[in-house]
Amino acid sequence: MNPPDEGAADELPGVAPRLRELRRGRGLTLETAAQRAGLSPAHLSRLETGRRQPSLPMLLGLARIYGTTVSELLGEKPPERDAIIRGGAFEGAEADGWMYRRAGSPGRAMQALRVRVPYGAQGDLVRVHPGEEWLYVVGGRLRVALRETVHDLDPGDSAHFDSLTPHRIAALDRGGAELLFVHSLLQSPAAELCLGNALHAR
Repeated sequence: MNPPDEGAADELPGVAPRLRELRRGRGLTLETAAQRAGLSPAHLSRLETGRRQPSLPMLLGLARIYGTTVSELLGEKPPERDAIIRGGAFEGAEADGWMYRRAGSPGRAMQALRVRVPYGAQGDLVRVHPGEEWLYVVGGRLRVALRETVHDLDPGDSAHFDSLTPHRIAALDRGGAELLFVHSLLQSPAAELCLGNALHAR
């Protein structure tokens, strides 16, 4: 007898068959999907038959390998994503002096923002994180430091770089700078190759 499995299917109705349909739709065997999700085939089988309920980390892992979202795994209807984002007054969120206004639809692979960078704010803060960044200077002048190389950008200039590169961003004018900013969690093949070589060299 397995008491933890009893009644489990009533807690998240529809998840079990959805997990099975997604796996089969992706052409994955039970063993392959389980290995990629860090589960045993027996555990994934119990999830697909409703005898066990998936935890949030399990749902996150399965959503990733099936190319979907946790909300969709749970049967929630995804929100409408506007293809058009209208301009207007810059009324965005503020964080550490930077102003952000959404310039793209939520839930996409790329995050697009309009950003206002105030003068002198976080000019010494070094950022390193996965993904790629592209920015385009709309107004003011911007200083972008990539490792030890410093670039001063004027309106119309842009920068595109791997976010694993240590980088700093600061406005050069007292009136600040405004830019269009796009961030993607996807890493370029060149960055992945460099990262892989660095790991193998250890």
